[in-house]
Amino acid sequence: MRVIAGKYGSRPLQSLRGLAIRPTSDRLRETLFNVLTAGNPEALEGSVWLDLFAGTGAVGIEAISRGAKQVYFVESAAPVVALIRKNLASLEIGGGFKIVGDEFAHALWRLQRQHVAADVVFLDPPYRMKNVYGEVLHALSNSTLIWAMSVVIAEHEKKFDPGDQFGSLHRFRKLAQGDAALSFYRIATAAYLRR
Repeated sequence: MRVIAGKYGSRPLQSLRGLAIRPTSDRLRETLFNVLTAGNPEALEGSVWLDLFAGTGAVGIEAISRGAKQVYFVESAAPVVALIRKNLASLEIGGGFKIVGDEFAHALWRLQRQHVAADVVFLDPPYRMKNVYGEVLHALSNSTLIWAMSVVIAEHEKKFDPGDQFGSLHRFRKLAQGDAALSFYRIATAAYLRR
């Protein structure tokens, strides 16, 4: 596992054995960032990210590598939080991130109180926790953490469909790769709904 591109491109990242961590594959991460940058390598400069169920931190670290201003890594398991810290330290990333070691519901509440507004939210819960997708997407749709231009991306099993709509969040794109898939959501405006 490695950082794909940007400032830390090709640098290795570590994972943990024996724990229920399923890092986003290099190939799927590359696809994700190709979609988000759409041929403009500077598209993510200055962006704010929430990396929910952050695992190894690979997605958030990729965002930092590509110019994100701030990444909030949300992860509840202490050994995994330690792994994120280790990966950040190995790349000598000293700022532009905050690790929130908490369950997602409490973490979202804390981030709202800090007036965080994310440009990109990435969520990748353990695939077995299918009910969590709806909980998180509904919570985000009712929160102040996302705004009209925010993109929310859920990684999930290809054979599982998290759903098209959660409150004001509507899916506008779905990409499958191997056994995994990415669903892209944003707040639907009246103009979007008329299309």
